[in-house]
Amino acid sequence: MRRRWMAAVAVSVAGLLTLSACGGGDKQESGGEAARKVEVFSWWTGPGEADGLKAMREIFAKQNPNLEFFDAAVAGGSGDQARALLSSKLQANQPPDTFQGHAGAELQDYIKSGKLESLNFLYDDLKLKEVFPQQLIDQITVQGQVYSVPVNIHRSNVLWFNPSVLKKAGIDGAPKTVEEFVTDLDKVKKSGKIPLSIGSQWTLVHLLESVLLGSLGTDAYNALWTTGADWSNANVTEALENFKTILSYAGSPQDDWQPAAKQVADGEAAFNIMGDWAYSYFHNPSPGGLGKESHKDFDWAASPSTDGTFMWLSDSFTLPKGTPNRDGAIAWLTMAAGKEGQDAFNPLKGSIPARKDADQSLYKDYLSWDLEQWASDKLAGSIQHGVVANNQWRQAITDAVGLFQQDKDVAKFQQALVAAARNSGQ
Repeated sequence: MRRRWMAAVAVSVAGLLTLSACGGGDKQESGGEAARKVEVFSWWTGPGEADGLKAMREIFAKQNPNLEFFDAAVAGGSGDQARALLSSKLQANQPPDTFQGHAGAELQDYIKSGKLESLNFLYDDLKLKEVFPQQLIDQITVQGQVYSVPVNIHRSNVLWFNPSVLKKAGIDGAPKTVEEFVTDLDKVKKSGKIPLSIGSQWTLVHLLESVLLGSLGTDAYNALWTTGADWSNANVTEALENFKTILSYAGSPQDDWQPAAKQVADGEAAFNIMGDWAYSYFHNPSPGGLGKESHKDFDWAASPSTDGTFMWLSDSFTLPKGTPNRDGAIAWLTMAAGKEGQDAFNPLKGSIPARKDADQSLYKDYLSWDLEQWASDKLAGSIQHGVVANNQWRQAITDAVGLFQQDKDVAKFQQALVAAARNSGQ
């Protein structure tokens, strides 16, 4: 089954690379006109994120009338397919002018292989170290160099739920602990609704990181990503047993996170653990979202046993070495780092700004809560979204989760995670 899936991805990536190569040829043949195009590579094609990208694109056009935005977005939840294509483009020395990546360990492979320029000059020119939080600067600095411009801050550990479904099952509110969560999942199952909605395989890695954080606690979770960390201990075993129990209440996997989240909004399912980009999908009106009412059609809380910890990730943009239009890429990075660009993008995307000086009046409802939590909570980094694990390690974890989804063997699963940590090269 997995071989067929990998083959399909390989064919898809090959086809996309061919199209991209053709696009590159068009650039070269168009002479002076080619230098004006700025190819921006991302995976923002879904509701909310595409709206946010459109808003940034409009500001970019206003600020740079002599530059032409070229949208190279690749569809696919969490960017898995986009990253596969991007790797092929970089290996073929066909970089886009700038590409989206998650700030943190995800960029290590590109940095080590010499594919990215340091952006220290831009941070100095724009005084970005004065407007980005120090804790964020610390997380994205590698040996004194910064290689990306964060556009936002997302929260991964969010429990979304349908209040009406919970009420029907006799549940008063969101479960605060992992143990309460399991009890509530069982109550929902007995009520006839789907206890937990899930999407494609990456959403299970996303679920796993919240269960690990809730089961282990912040310090023990963060310690898993340090040199010599012990993934074989009994506490990790207990966390994986919790994951197995929670996963046993999941409904049929949906194609991606959006249809899984929609099951909650439509009252078919009680719970979904997903990042805060789900807020824009729930809340924004059609065609960008579902147009649902918060605290009525959907509600939120920190995922079980994680209240007080913000599991973070950040979408960011880079400057590849050998980019066809370096000046255009820098113009995009300048806009993305700016207050106007971040305030236009984030309310639509369902995220909060990386900048400290953003207009807080624009961030209402869930996003207001998110801003407060970001300012006060402890921090833990996301696995799936590139903060704590490099691409090799994350892929090994993803493979282990896929096998566990089939055989439900906790001992075998833990052995695979131990091996993934040992072989991470991080």
